[in-house]
Amino acid sequence: MTKSLPTEDRQQLQTLAEFRYTLRQFLQFSEKCAEQAGLHPQQHQLLLHLAGAPDGVETTVSYAAERLGLRHHTVVELSNRCVDAGLILRKNAATDRRRVVLQVTPKGQRILQTLSDDHERELYELVPRMVRALTTIRNSHKLSAREHASPPATKGNSK
Repeated sequence: MTKSLPTEDRQQLQTLAEFRYTLRQFLQFSEKCAEQAGLHPQQHQLLLHLAGAPDGVETTVSYAAERLGLRHHTVVELSNRCVDAGLILRKNAATDRRRVVLQVTPKGQRILQTLSDDHERELYELVPRMVRALTTIRNSHKLSAREHASPPATKGNSK
């Protein structure tokens, strides 16, 4: 079916497919590593977002829910499992004692560091393919935008 598409359209689909495939390879790698470390993949992602939060950001359940793309109550359950596993702690926020901040424990930090080292090595291998695909996508978008732009008005032709 795609054989009947113009060459440019086929190439665009092939590039998008390659990028999506490479991204999925990384996600599968990440999930497998988390499971081998004894974590559910979402637990790993929670630890990563808590430990990697910008300075000055309170790592609340709402913050984690936003970063993970999950509902508030789902992150509450996820954080409960992480507390039970000794991966994170709940603390009252310094600015507002009613707010609860999630903090990675030393145990969680050790596991996260091991996983992060593994992920860095995997990304070292995959990033060149991702960059090539993204560069191709970006360049084709620029080209397409220029082709769709209206030609500049010339003197004497405007009414």
